[in-house]
Amino acid sequence: MPKKNNHPRRGSLQYRPRKRAKSIVARVRNWPSVNDAKVLGFAGYKVGMTHVIVQDTRANSRAKGGDVSVPVTVVECPPLRVVSVLLYKKFYHSLRCFGQINAKNLDKSLFRVLPPNKKNQQKSYDEKDVVDVRILVHTQPRRAFGKKTPEVFELGLGGKVEDKLKLAKDLLGKEINVKDVFKQGDFADVFAVTKGKGFQGPVKRFGVMIRQHKSEKAIRNPGSLGPWHGNRPWTVPHAGQQGFHQRAEQNKQILLIGDDPKKINVKGGFLRYGFVKNPYILVKGSVSGAVKRLVTFVLPKRVSKFEEVPPIAYVSLASKQ
Repeated sequence: MPKKNNHPRRGSLQYRPRKRAKSIVARVRNWPSVNDAKVLGFAGYKVGMTHVIVQDTRANSRAKGGDVSVPVTVVECPPLRVVSVLLYKKFYHSLRCFGQINAKNLDKSLFRVLPPNKKNQQKSYDEKDVVDVRILVHTQPRRAFGKKTPEVFELGLGGKVEDKLKLAKDLLGKEINVKDVFKQGDFADVFAVTKGKGFQGPVKRFGVMIRQHKSEKAIRNPGSLGPWHGNRPWTVPHAGQQGFHQRAEQNKQILLIGDDPKKINVKGGFLRYGFVKNPYILVKGSVSGAVKRLVTFVLPKRVSKFEEVPPIAYVSLASKQ
């Protein structure tokens, strides 16, 4: 008998439901536990991609000592401003925010997202009930590409509860820079919402093979809709939403953190973005999301093996038009 061709199923069931993300700002569900009192994440706007020439320092590489081309993603990182301090207490099996300390003299653009607190009301709290402390920050997109409405999201803090509260009060109303959180060569977990592709068929959405031209009814449909008994359509590739899903990627290396945009601005500006005007980072490889989308970087939960930061010899400034 001829051997049966076996292959993995079309489309992973781990990414269900494949529907649009609730918010364009990625949600971080868990923050890593760190002993030092520090901010555990940062966010920037995706600019585009280019490539750099670095010296290969990997011990077992065939190209050791030579120059290799590495694709990198440019992320512009204007400073984040701290809006308020959020205090959490235990609530059954989860945490609930029960106290809030607001900053004064907030940016007017923030009122596009948050209603103004005219009475300057503060939630009262008892420090004995505090289990976790986080900070609420907002972006400053006007400094980057002229967008008016900022994004507002939470950032976790490391250390003990007392150290977290002290650090949060010190940062209240101040700006946080990317160099305060990461340094060159660090690894980070990346959270972002992917590019939206709209409503797509099973061939593009799941990689289903196109059937023979003499097949019955349809060519770009799945061959079987599943067993007769049980929930038939759920596990079978069907047409539906593709893209605009929140995704997380672990251990992306930051090759460079720079302050001089002239060193990475390509001729004519980046496609659909323009010129970088603020501090920036170069991330090894690709990053989820469309151009101008907010990308969140968090200290890694599972630290991979240490890789030496390769010295960058050249950054491509060729036009991407």
